[in-house]
Amino acid sequence: MSEPITPDQNDHMASVKDAARRTATRAAQSAVETSQDYAEHYVAEPAKDLFSLAKEYAKEKPDVAAMWAFGLGIIVGWKLKP
Repeated sequence: MSEPITPDQNDHMASVKDAARRTATRAAQSAVETSQDYAEHYVAEPAKDLFSLAKEYAKEKPDVAAMWAFGLGIIVGWKLKP
């Protein structure tokens, strides 16, 4: 049969569990920070770039941009109509 666990072994097991918990928490925090950095870099930055390009195009060719906005508004309104 198995031997009973001594208090020293119990303390050691508790410290191992605490160390594992701290390591897992650090790893999870690192994963969260990394995913937030990637989201900022690969999602937010290109969206800002596209928006700035659209604004720049609208300044250069306001008549074409207005027609695109009008056309897209008609299509979106038509598709969203109940």
